[in-house]
Amino acid sequence: MIKKNQLLVPNVEQNLSLDKPILKIDWCSYEAAKYAVEHWHYSKKMPKSKSIYLGVWENAKFIGAIVFGLGGGAATNGTQYGLASCFEIAELERIALTKHKSFISRIVAIAVKFLRIQSPNLKMLISYADPEQGHHGGIYQALGWIYVGKTKPDWAVIDKSGRRWHSRVASASGMKTQYGKKVIAPRPQDGKKIILPGKYKYLYPLNNEIRKQIKPLQKPYPKRAVSKDAVAPEVHSGEGGSIPTTALQTPPIV
Repeated sequence: MIKKNQLLVPNVEQNLSLDKPILKIDWCSYEAAKYAVEHWHYSKKMPKSKSIYLGVWENAKFIGAIVFGLGGGAATNGTQYGLASCFEIAELERIALTKHKSFISRIVAIAVKFLRIQSPNLKMLISYADPEQGHHGGIYQALGWIYVGKTKPDWAVIDKSGRRWHSRVASASGMKTQYGKKVIAPRPQDGKKIILPGKYKYLYPLNNEIRKQIKPLQKPYPKRAVSKDAVAPEVHSGEGGSIPTTALQTPPIV
């Protein structure tokens, strides 16, 4: 029989689990990260760079992944900051999350701690916020990243099927070299060329020496240009996402 006071006073443990879910973060497979990016990130595409993948769980439900890229691309060229591009700088490439209750800033902060342990030689992180998607970098601002300005505008091509191809993929000759191999590439003249706005660029120094070095580059944070930040609100309400693989159902406690 249910007593009267049981109807008036909620179960404390149950209430806590609803209001403050158990957040777990740990390394995950490429397949799990790919699932998160293809389902919950606006790009729907995995980065082609050498990457590191961290899975995110709430109350044992897989809710997404954080992807860091290590070296090999223009984004992680740290020579202008006196860094070795392949060993001392990494890019935060994807924050792919479904509905969740934890703050994204907390999720990213924990993911960065994992990365620093895994790659102790790293000295700085870099990331970009895309204004075309309504992003202004609110998550990076909350974590104290240093804003250094916008990148130059870029362009893309929309082919006859409606698919968009970035300038780094397209080629006027119809051919492109990728990883040492010639591949067929879309031609700008065969589709509609569009101009892409520059992205907001953020840096995160991982030691005091680098912080002092890049601090003079800091500019005032850009403000949100839309009513709702498309990066993802700091908190998403609702149930956790799908679990892509059985092995991900019981992650280690963090």
